[in-house]
Amino acid sequence: MKKEKLNIAVTGLNNTDNPGPGIPVIRGLREAKSFEPRIIGLAYENLEPGIYMKDMVDKTYQIPYPKSGSDVFLDRIKYIHNRENLEVIIPNLDAELYTFIKAEYELKTLGIHTFLPTLQQFEERSKPNLNAFGEKYGIKVPKSKPIAGYTDIQNLQAEFDFPVLVKGKFYDAYLAYNNEQVINYFNKLSSKWGLPVIIQEFVRGTEVNVVALGDGKGTTIAAVPMRKQYITDKGKAWGGITIQDPNLLEITHNLIRKTQWRGAMELEMIKTIQGEYYLIEINPRIPAWVYLAVAAGQNIPEALVNLALGKKVKPFEKYEVGKMFIRYSFDMIGDISQFEKLSMTGEL
Repeated sequence: MKKEKLNIAVTGLNNTDNPGPGIPVIRGLREAKSFEPRIIGLAYENLEPGIYMKDMVDKTYQIPYPKSGSDVFLDRIKYIHNRENLEVIIPNLDAELYTFIKAEYELKTLGIHTFLPTLQQFEERSKPNLNAFGEKYGIKVPKSKPIAGYTDIQNLQAEFDFPVLVKGKFYDAYLAYNNEQVINYFNKLSSKWGLPVIIQEFVRGTEVNVVALGDGKGTTIAAVPMRKQYITDKGKAWGGITIQDPNLLEITHNLIRKTQWRGAMELEMIKTIQGEYYLIEINPRIPAWVYLAVAAGQNIPEALVNLALGKKVKPFEKYEVGKMFIRYSFDMIGDISQFEKLSMTGEL
């Protein structure tokens, strides 16, 4: 039977040492059994590697950062839609999700579908609100505190034992052993991501993550747990392996049921020596290691597209334990004419 052809736009093509989820998402879409995708890359910078991967991206458009203003941002999306007849957009970066969530109705009137958390879901799981989130849904969360200036830092020793994690509003986390290091990381993170910066209690244990997909009605469509095998200096997984962890999956299913989560998510957890689980972060999107889930038998990008289009999607019942991924660097060769064309026209 001939597969349906879909025009799908994907962001997050920055496949560097801090990789965006765009290329792994596209790899999953390329392996979809229920449709044939034409991939439209949406790039913020003209040196995002995914732009130049011809076997991954069919056409790329440069788009403005959301901070340029929602009107400017959406005007560019409308222009691209008029050229490409977009049916689905998969945003993959935290900083752009708020704009896409707010624009969901407007996009849908144009015929562009997304499948994202509600604004309430997006905001209540944010780093500054994570402790309240844990209390509301019955999940352990390390003590956290948002800080906005040096005065807050001076008072940390009365509330936290060192070391502590210093986390950016959207990305990045550093382990600090004293106030001087906290100040250094505070300056770095606030200048890059803005305020507040989050101080979080450091919980010792093994980091385990779950990539999951909720249907917005309390059902878990997909869930694959992974243990990081190799971590970069930015805390990003450079290698990982799928694991069998019924307790972790139960936590995930319960959380999706209680929150009625809509869309993809990544749960970042710490499993202590005593076997307790602490939620340290929820990323309200597909993570960069999602292709491991695809290889293990759960094609989350494909399922998300079908949910966005209002189709019924049957929950995955199993995944392969012991599947492993290892990232590597690869030098692509291009031509200056490609860079020039994208810089001058905003298209490639």
